Amino acid sequence: MNVWLRYARASVETMSPGYFSMVMATGILSLAAHLLAVPLVPDVLFALNWILFVIICVLAVARLYWYPRRVIEDLFDHLRASGFFTFVAACSILGSQCLLLGGSLRIAVLLGGAGLLAWIGLIYTIFAVLTVKTHKPSLDRGINGGWLLAVVATQSMAVLAALIAARVPQPLRLELNFFALSMWLWGGMLYIWMMSLIFYRYTFFEFSPADLSPPYWINMGAMAISTLAGTVLIANAP
Repeated sequence: MNVWLRYARASVETMSPGYFSMVMATGILSLAAHLLAVPLVPDVLFALNWILFVIICVLAVARLYWYPRRVIEDLFDHLRASGFFTFVAACSILGSQCLLLGGSLRIAVLLGGAGLLAWIGLIYTIFAVLTVKTHKPSLDRGINGGWLLAVVATQSMAVLAALIAARVPQPLRLELNFFALSMWLWGGMLYIWMMSLIFYRYTFFEFSPADLSPPYWINMGAMAISTLAGTVLIANAP
């Protein structure tokens, strides 16, 4: 037992804050299969996503309990801090699954509430910390596509709020749609800021093939979910 505990502690010490991206990816595949009317696959992935979400939550809490200093160091790190936003997106995507696959409005609202609280805490904490820290990396070493996870998290909240709004009566529907629109605009603002910095990094700093790290795929993903949020809002328009 002690051997397994030591192994677990050693494993979570270096755990990336972006592990909730596994829940994001699984949920996206599940929802896509559902919208394409693929049999069985959406429900299997939905069940798997709950398992993944619970496991990663337990690991994240264990890491916070055992290694709070490492968690704080991640919050202060220009390249790792944005990974925390995957929790917000995971809550929103799982909430969307609960609505479209599970038919549970209550659980979707609970997940949306958890995601919103995390978003409020993270959006202010991370960018405030990165602003006031004394020692900062240069732009070419301190930014990548992972920063756009802030956009993805914000737009995922807009999508879930708009989906919930379509299933509740007035006047709450109007307020939820307004909230979804506000989040969509906020996400769009963040996208413009961050893509400007990323484009500046591309064009005015040395850029080798080794610098093209996987998070740069989020350049497209952030725009894709922004488009999705906009289409859901349009569908809710009277």
